[in-house]
Amino acid sequence: MQKMVAMNVKVKDYTNRVIGVVKEKYGLKDKGEALDKFAELCGEDFVESEVREEVIREVIESCERHIKKYGFRKTSIEELDKLCRGE
Repeated sequence: MQKMVAMNVKVKDYTNRVIGVVKEKYGLKDKGEALDKFAELCGEDFVESEVREEVIREVIESCERHIKKYGFRKTSIEELDKLCRGE
């Protein structure tokens, strides 16, 4: 579970209405949950979400498999073009 932070904020009427609509649309119990949902929906435009440790492990393992199979050879522009065209 993620850490919770207490906030006391003043917002414009429009912001209050938007958060109220999010609360109702998703059946949330309070505007704090609605603000969390809004951040979940729009936050990645501003801040990257945290990556789970298992995802990092999968990427590392995938890279290690690739290096074992192909080494550190470079791909030429011609090879990339050929791959992109599906040849």
